[in-house]
Amino acid sequence: MKTLHDKDIREPLFEFLEEVYGKVRILEEKTMGKSRADVVMVTPDLLCGIEIKSDADTYARLKRQVKDYDLYYDCNYAVVGTSHAMHIKEHLPAWWGIITVELVEEKADFYIMRKALPNPKTDWKRKIGILWRPELAHIQELNGLPGYKEKSKLFVQEKVLDKVPREVLQRQLCEELFERDYTVIGEEIQKFRAENGKRKRTGKKRSRRR
Repeated sequence: MKTLHDKDIREPLFEFLEEVYGKVRILEEKTMGKSRADVVMVTPDLLCGIEIKSDADTYARLKRQVKDYDLYYDCNYAVVGTSHAMHIKEHLPAWWGIITVELVEEKADFYIMRKALPNPKTDWKRKIGILWRPELAHIQELNGLPGYKEKSKLFVQEKVLDKVPREVLQRQLCEELFERDYTVIGEEIQKFRAENGKRKRTGKKRSRRR
C-alpha cells in the first residue's frame, strides 16, 4: 500500500473541509506558542486547528502540539493516515476530533471517525492574539472603543476582551481572518504604525485564501 505523505493529504483535505463546512478560509503553518499548526480552518463562527499525521509521521511532538492547539482554537482535529487510525485516540484528549485518510482508487478518501467537541481549554487572550494590530483596531472601531493609540497590543487586547461580549467578538474575529489579505498586510501594518507613532517593521506570513 502506498504511504500517504503530508503533501498528498493537504489539497484533498481542503476540498473535504469545504464540502463538510461550506464557507471556510484555510490558513496554513500558523505559529502557536512553541509549536506550529499545520492548518487553521476559519468558519463564520469558529476557529478549528488541524494537525496532520501522515503515515510517515510519528507521535514524537504530538503531546506538546496538543497543548498549544488547545490554547488557541475553538475545536481541534487530528487528520491521520491508516497506520495511526487504531492508536491515535490514546494520544488525544476526548474533545479532539479525528479524521482518517486512506487511498481509495488512487484518491485520498476522508472519514470523520470522531467529531470534534468544543475545546474546554481555549484561552481567549491567546486566541485574540492571532489578530494583527490593524485587524484589532477595526474591531475596536466596530464596537465604538477608543483607539488607545499609545498603548501596547496586549493592553488593547485586554480592553477588547473586557468590553466586547464573547459571542460578538467571536464573529468579528472570524470575519477579520476571513478578510485577511496577505498581499497587502505589510503595507497596512506600516501605515498603522506610522499613524500611531510606532516604529515600522515588516514581516511575511504564509496562507491559503479560498
